Amino acid sequence: MTPIAATPCLCGSGQPHDRCCAPHLSGETTPASAEALMRSRYSAYVMGNEAYLLATWHPATRPASLDLSEEPRPKWLGLAIKGSGSQDADHAWVEFVARYKIGGRAHRLHETSRFERIDGRWFYLDGDMS
Repeated sequence: MTPIAATPCLCGSGQPHDRCCAPHLSGETTPASAEALMRSRYSAYVMGNEAYLLATWHPATRPASLDLSEEPRPKWLGLAIKGSGSQDADHAWVEFVARYKIGGRAHRLHETSRFERIDGRWFYLDGDMS
């Protein structure tokens, strides 16, 4: 069995999980960039961490709840960051492709997400799917 410290992060960064997304997911740290938040949110989807997803969703667009346990559940296969940038110090975007399977069929989610920093903390605002 692979020790958790040596486990690659679910977000595909190539870093060990305990030094990449795990500190964000546990609340020990907050992501320093929109891309780091995007990666941690992907990991939260893989793990079914609804509380983290809601907590990192912008208050203006946050849904009342999520139902990540709804069947059929996706099997997340990988995340690829295609690009990222910022409009200013508190507004940024990340383009990504997330691959997953449902019922044995492969799918891909291609989105350009927008993020806003409020009081030094990044939040997912919304996104455009391609």
